[in-house]
Amino acid sequence: MSFPDGFLWGAGTSAYQIEGHHGRGESVWDEFCRRPGAIEGGGDGSRACDSYLRWREDIELIKELGLRAYRFSTGWSRVMPGGDRPDPKALDHYERFVDALLEAGVEPVLTLNHWDMPAGLTWAERSSVNAFRTYAEAVAGRLADRVTWWITQNEPWIIALLGYQLGLHAPGVADLGTAVKAGHHVLLGHGAAADVLHAHPGTKAGAALSLFPCDPATDSEEDRAAAIGSDGYVNRWYLDPLLGGSGYPADMREHWERALGHGLDFVHDGDEAAIGGRSDFLGINYYTRRVMAAAPPAPFPWKVVGPSGDVARTDEGWEINPGALRDLLIGLSRRFPGTPLMITENGGVFGDGPTHDGQIHDNRRIAYLRDHVEAVGAAIDAGADVRGYLHWSLMDNFEWALGYRPRFGLVHVDYASGARTVKDSGRYYARLIAGGGTAPALPRIEAFG
Repeated sequence: MSFPDGFLWGAGTSAYQIEGHHGRGESVWDEFCRRPGAIEGGGDGSRACDSYLRWREDIELIKELGLRAYRFSTGWSRVMPGGDRPDPKALDHYERFVDALLEAGVEPVLTLNHWDMPAGLTWAERSSVNAFRTYAEAVAGRLADRVTWWITQNEPWIIALLGYQLGLHAPGVADLGTAVKAGHHVLLGHGAAADVLHAHPGTKAGAALSLFPCDPATDSEEDRAAAIGSDGYVNRWYLDPLLGGSGYPADMREHWERALGHGLDFVHDGDEAAIGGRSDFLGINYYTRRVMAAAPPAPFPWKVVGPSGDVARTDEGWEINPGALRDLLIGLSRRFPGTPLMITENGGVFGDGPTHDGQIHDNRRIAYLRDHVEAVGAAIDAGADVRGYLHWSLMDNFEWALGYRPRFGLVHVDYASGARTVKDSGRYYARLIAGGGTAPALPRIEAFG
């Protein structure tokens, strides 16, 4: 495998998951975390990793790992505490942070919306698009002269599904029609923010989509149709308006009109034109695939059944399938030629903690990392234009409704003290980066004492 010159090897985090509340305005997630039972273990983001105050320490970790790119988000509720006016102190903070990254030789990859919209705003209302545009103007006005790579929206499908369809994420709405409308407004927000960014020469704007390859459980016609429908629901409903040039896919329009019992009147004339044609790249958040079977429509004529047999899984039970990432990248590059791709998230939950020697020997994460980087390399060799790989995540953090139990990080965080410890996977990744993507030998765990 040969990764191209300038390939962006990095890792990512998001503001609400690591920063803590210090100096920030009220977020929809602050409100949601106060709901009894909303967060596993009863945690919240009030402290998280305390990175707003310990950001210099985080920069040193980034340097220690040899990262060449770092994905982070500016907290929407920090920059716009009341949802309407920017806080100069918040922008000062992010300006210092970006300057420190650049001084360290690290490419900033900035996300505008990683789910922490200010309290009082909702994607269920079209007015959120204008609020997002105002926020994008404030951040771009400070940072567009130094930041090239901008992610407007993170995982529109997850926002719609967990925030507005199932009510498992903030703002905790559980209504199918509201979810479809909210997802549309998120995409309109992408278009509005991309227009703001493109007024600044040299910026590249894209959305980061949570993409799940959908495979049929069997070769039956019914299961194949279920996989196609699931792909439309999860992937094509967002890919097509962003990159396809013809707006929302017709089969999924028909699906939603049947499921909702009415037309999509919230999609106004000109909306699809305001979404499409504005993406300079596509961000891909890949974790696993969906194995689908036919089901009675309620309201979806498909269901996730998972892979059959004994397969490798993360501690969260997600199938580990790097081959699906390879095929996804190759398929996207052929379907949307000329659109650069970037892996903006890829990682797994592995709960390894400090052992007898005080170190974290997370060999399963090392194997996961090695195999997925190899899959990216294979896709590049097959012609996919992949510009970077950003592992999720730099450090253990607040994992939304799952609280502090799942650990995704290359760096272990002791939440009580805030102490950071680089895991074996972090050291392995540093060696892989230094070797230009060549996987080093797996580490040996030495005896202690």
